[in-house]
Amino acid sequence: MPSTEKNYDLVIIGSGPGGYWAAIRAGEYGLSTLCIERDEKLGGTCLHVGCIPTKALLHSADVMDTFRNAKDLGIDVDKFAVNWAQMQARKNKIVSKHAKGIEFLFKKNKVEWMRGAASLAGPGVVEVKTPEGGTQRVKAKNIMIATGSAARLLPGMTADDRILTNVEVLALDQIPKKLVIIGAGAVGVEFASIYRRFDTEVTILEMLPRIVPVEDEDVSKELEKALRKQKISIITSAKFEKVEKTASGVKVTYTAPDGKSQVIEADKLLVAVGRRPVTEGLNLEKTKVVLDRGFIKTDGYMRTGEPGVYAIGDVVAGSPQLAHVASMEGLVAVAHIAGKSKRQMDYTRVPNCTYCEPQVASVGLTEQAAKAKGLNFKVGKFPFVGNSKATILGSHEGFIKMLADAKDGTLLGVHMIGPVVTELVAEATLALQMNASADELMETIHAHPTVYEAMLDAANNIYGLTINA
Repeated sequence: MPSTEKNYDLVIIGSGPGGYWAAIRAGEYGLSTLCIERDEKLGGTCLHVGCIPTKALLHSADVMDTFRNAKDLGIDVDKFAVNWAQMQARKNKIVSKHAKGIEFLFKKNKVEWMRGAASLAGPGVVEVKTPEGGTQRVKAKNIMIATGSAARLLPGMTADDRILTNVEVLALDQIPKKLVIIGAGAVGVEFASIYRRFDTEVTILEMLPRIVPVEDEDVSKELEKALRKQKISIITSAKFEKVEKTASGVKVTYTAPDGKSQVIEADKLLVAVGRRPVTEGLNLEKTKVVLDRGFIKTDGYMRTGEPGVYAIGDVVAGSPQLAHVASMEGLVAVAHIAGKSKRQMDYTRVPNCTYCEPQVASVGLTEQAAKAKGLNFKVGKFPFVGNSKATILGSHEGFIKMLADAKDGTLLGVHMIGPVVTELVAEATLALQMNASADELMETIHAHPTVYEAMLDAANNIYGLTINA
């Protein structure tokens, strides 16, 4: 148990990707560091009920696809079936392994941690309510809020065994026959992709005119086409009205694009309409921390309005709610605390990844955003049907779309849909980080045969010089 007499250099509230990255880096810098986590295990939402378990199930779904198409690969498979209990067990094993890994890294870097619900109790003081019912106070030269977010529910809803958030949908004891999903962002389409491939009848309701609305419009259209081909029902411009319990499931009423009320019955309803910041109970109202609709305002170093108090991750106003953004914000904040760097956060180089099938990834400006800024740019586009490795993988859907400044070729944005693009986006992100041009990509030798050769072809297409299409 941490000592009440010790004045820590840094106390971090929350052990998600932002919190534990910050804690480890602080340990590496030699700062005395304490991480406070309210849950039993380290890792936060991303590890336990978010990114990691979701991608574990998506991988199982990908393998299921491989078995379905085994004959095309020259492999005869007499029989295969979904073992849902084993999939869940494997998912849980992965989560547990990495939670223990964080504990090991804390010990390695001399980071202390304790379990409890933390709140600010005055300048440089954090009060912790322990699971046993006790209260302890610790002192800190710097405090970092990394409490993350929780799923939003629509008015009048309460999560249970039929109305699900990301938490409940990952713990189902059996695969539903019918699933309605409200929201077609990354969470919505990923779970649609998982359960459809396990033969669930899936319907997605999206209030906006297109799915994955933060992505480039061309990518949204291509993904919708691909998901419809997989027999996922997609209804855009749909307004949710109400949900009612039935004898065996739920009845969802919504307003269709034509203005008429429609009803869908299903076993389960997944609500994927965004996330809210977890700031309740922190006593922020007694500080100079400024909130914007519940989110914490920070500067480029992640400092709040309260001296010595930083905030990172999903609780930050205007910050993309992505694990890798939280991690980088943590590193920026700790470097500032330790006096190691004056680098500020740059949100213009954040990669977005959606792990449905086909995968979606992007970085930088969309075509719509570039037009809104009045930029003069060129567009290059290359379909994966022209890529030999995509042919080998049997995955031809999608394309790479590249935006470059019309004058000097500097890359402005790269948007992808297709095979392994959540890995491929790394090259695009580095290119934007280095302010590289399409010309420099054209001059970079890309190994053959690889999927990432499509980056070269897209860059060539900006100048109308594409080889493979």
